[in-house]
Amino acid sequence: MDDNIVKSDIVIPIRGRDQGALMMVIDRLSDGYLLLADGRLRKIEHPKRKKDKHVRFVAHTDCRAALKLRNGEKLSNSEIRRAIADAANPPLTE
Repeated sequence: MDDNIVKSDIVIPIRGRDQGALMMVIDRLSDGYLLLADGRLRKIEHPKRKKDKHVRFVAHTDCRAALKLRNGEKLSNSEIRRAIADAANPPLTE
């Protein structure tokens, strides 16, 4: 069980048919479950409920979508897709 995973983090499910797909944590439930969405197959209107021990932490995001989610504002599926794409392809820095 990973207590460091918080709302708006990017994770990868390691069990189930959605394993290997990047997803954003929409909410953390008190019984050890997470609500996950990717904006495509799992929309924010119907997030996937998954045990936190069945996901692996990938990245903590501070993008606009993450800030909106943490502040309780309405979030769109396209914003989730953009945040996941940014986490998957970080900008190169020199």
